[in-house]
Amino acid sequence: MHPALQRWYWDHMAAWCILFRQREKGLAYYKKMLAADPNDTLAIASIAYRYAEAGRKHDALEMFERVIALKPDDDEAQFNRGFLLQELGKHDAALAVFRRAIEINPDHDRAHYGIGLSLIALRRYEEALAPLKRNTVLQPMSPFGWYQLARVEVDLNQRDQAQKVLDHLMTFEPKVAKQLARETGLKLPH
Repeated sequence: MHPALQRWYWDHMAAWCILFRQREKGLAYYKKMLAADPNDTLAIASIAYRYAEAGRKHDALEMFERVIALKPDDDEAQFNRGFLLQELGKHDAALAVFRRAIEINPDHDRAHYGIGLSLIALRRYEEALAPLKRNTVLQPMSPFGWYQLARVEVDLNQRDQAQKVLDHLMTFEPKVAKQLARETGLKLPH
């Protein structure tokens, strides 16, 4: 079989295996792709995702580092590396990687959110405001950035601002707004 056709077949078989929750078989196809071409960044990133799903964070991190070595301007690989560093509690390192993802793609909404979460974990609440606000601009209908923004505003005793966020959340995600009200003592709109 022609190598390009073989790669196409392995890639599609892997996708189908994963779709049908045959993750180990899917991983095996990605490993075949990687054996055929050790610099196949799609295969490397796909293996990294499978490792991350399986809780093998260090292995996944190593694979995303391989992608970045081959494609330093891959904002998704940078973001995923930052996410894994964050999951491992390495927030200072995660911040640097998320910032690199934003250098590559200033509109990478999840990288802005990731910066906010790491700053919160480091108790740098004032600094967390800007990336969380940017996230809500880039993802206005995602409740996560809004929720975290309000939590930070409450922590900074900016309750009026947090109340505005809660009121806004009620317009499109009332369950999250109610949870936020329970946790912070903010008032639900009537």
